[in-house]
Amino acid sequence: MPITLKGSCRCGGVSFSVESSGPVPYQLCYCSICRKTAGGGGYAINLIGDSRTLKVSGAAKPAIYRAEIDDGSGRCELSSAERNFCPRCGSALWLYDPNWPDLVHPFASAIDSKLPRAPERTHLMLRFKPSWVEPDFGPNDRRHDIYPEESIEEWHRRHGLWLE
Repeated sequence: MPITLKGSCRCGGVSFSVESSGPVPYQLCYCSICRKTAGGGGYAINLIGDSRTLKVSGAAKPAIYRAEIDDGSGRCELSSAERNFCPRCGSALWLYDPNWPDLVHPFASAIDSKLPRAPERTHLMLRFKPSWVEPDFGPNDRRHDIYPEESIEEWHRRHGLWLE
């Protein structure tokens, strides 16, 4: 059975809850978007929730940031992903992408509920890791220059951690 994840921003202006079948924060992303907008030690978009269950409360209405992504040829395109954050304190809260309307991805750094520890981690976007970052690779951790092929759901199922 899915669990309810409860989260909030630093100043308390925005609180939220969402039902999650994949509540284990196991991905560490080294891209500049996650690093500069979330600043949560790399634990950014690695939880999964049912967007129909997202409930938002508080005095502040979340603001949305859509990143520009360099296509490799010097041109940028606007990402469809909407990174929701508190307009008062800047805390990253969750990501929603209309390409996958059933899903919402809360940032683990915004979750107040107790989260389980991951038996292994997935390090992704290592190609974009700054030179000063020294990843802490565990013996079973997976490493990817870009994105892993395994989805968040597949990772949770492989470890027997998917909550039906």
